[in-house]
Amino acid sequence: MSVKIPTVLTIAGSDCSGGAGIQADLKTIEAHGLYGMSVICAVTAQNTMKVEAIEDVSPELVAQQIDCVFGDIRPAATKVGMVSNSAIIEQIAYKLAFYGAQNIVLDPVLVSSTGRRLITEEAEKTLVDELLPLADIITPNIPEAEVFSGMSISDEKDMETAAALIAARISRVKREGGSRWGHITILLKGGHLEGAASDLIYTFMAAEDGIRSVESTWVSTTRVDNPNTHGTGCTLSSAIACNLASGYDEVEAITRAKDYLTGALKAGLDLGRGSGPLDHMYGYR
Repeated sequence: MSVKIPTVLTIAGSDCSGGAGIQADLKTIEAHGLYGMSVICAVTAQNTMKVEAIEDVSPELVAQQIDCVFGDIRPAATKVGMVSNSAIIEQIAYKLAFYGAQNIVLDPVLVSSTGRRLITEEAEKTLVDELLPLADIITPNIPEAEVFSGMSISDEKDMETAAALIAARISRVKREGGSRWGHITILLKGGHLEGAASDLIYTFMAAEDGIRSVESTWVSTTRVDNPNTHGTGCTLSSAIACNLASGYDEVEAITRAKDYLTGALKAGLDLGRGSGPLDHMYGYR
């Protein structure tokens, strides 16, 4: 009997405590019943309390890992998470463009949940110039959106303004770099603001003559009272990639991913002495 299921690739850093990064992504992919693959960009020494150390994999080895994946088991969707230096980002962007990767979800990880900066300022610029224009869905939280938009965000109106600024920046980069045109969705996560957890889905068409056909959708969920949130961004973005790989459109993929994340938080897993991990496999229990 021959069995085929959708495949998802995660390109990110490793978390030895298992709550974030590659480990969280693979658990999420497995929980969605799909086949997961990984390209490791960095090895971290971290736990629920702190990030102790980060050691990057060589850009050449990152490129070779991507070649091996796309040369054999082509992913239906690719999630890109923590990438900490410019050379690695350049290799990822080049390879994803070369292979015509589809359903790219970019989680622009800048700072860990424990407060450790995970990317250099030079790498930030490379991320904007090289990777953001390739992504189909980008999932910044409030602090990340503030960096990309150059403005402070304190309410939902600010979120809409920031999303428009980020869209304009991406469109400008695409025009200057000759990147492919098409729809891009910005999922601006509002979890850092007070009140209900409201996220903005901002979809726009980046065309040669500027931005077209903007659509904004708000998705709200009840805030889960759980201090254990280690790896929530990784989990959400990889769940979105899973849903894209399964054939759902962007809004449905995001909505279903948020429902999955809410369930993982509500499960109430309590591990570690800091902000603990989610229960990725809650559906099996």
